[in-house]
Amino acid sequence: MSDSRQRMHTTSQRPASPAQQTPAPQTPVAEGTALQLPPSIPLEEWQDIGRKIFGAADSTSWWLGDWLAYGRSTYPDRYRRAVEETLLDYQTLRNYAWVSRRYAPRRRRATLSFQHHAELASLPEAEQEYWMDRAERLNWSKSFLRNRVRAARQGEEPAAVEARVDIHLNLPQERRTRWSQAASAAEQDLQSWAMSMLDDAAAHILRQDEAA
Repeated sequence: MSDSRQRMHTTSQRPASPAQQTPAPQTPVAEGTALQLPPSIPLEEWQDIGRKIFGAADSTSWWLGDWLAYGRSTYPDRYRRAVEETLLDYQTLRNYAWVSRRYAPRRRRATLSFQHHAELASLPEAEQEYWMDRAERLNWSKSFLRNRVRAARQGEEPAAVEARVDIHLNLPQERRTRWSQAASAAEQDLQSWAMSMLDDAAAHILRQDEAA
């Protein structure tokens, strides 16, 4: 009897398996080098986690840029060495700082990524605002924004606008009145408003085609 009890006691003292030692988390756990997720989470929750991670990463770009800009102005003779001691890539940080300096915090659009802003950083402020307005309103990707800006620089976009000026439509009075009211609300004349709406619709279709 004593031998049997001894064997049972010995068995109970066996070390737990690795799986028993590190059970799967019941909620997401973020650590320095890993993100642990529960074994099964709904698709919507998984997507929401991704959006939060992307948002944090995007904010970090602004924070690093502002941090370096502060160090450069406050500690001009020592900030370079301090940056090198962080093990962060200096050139990357310089790019972050340059973009951050091109946009005062009040002008930064939370609905657009840091990379959206970087695409427009070299432009004058008025042009930045124009393109950010359109990218924000039409939910343009960074790549689509880059292509539209490039087309404008090459003269392709103004030509397209000029071609649309010659379009003539015979509208029922009710529709013309409604469109005129919408243009007035947007503080535009009817022709400019109509061209803007057509341009936005074309951009939406082209963006869907690009994503397909």
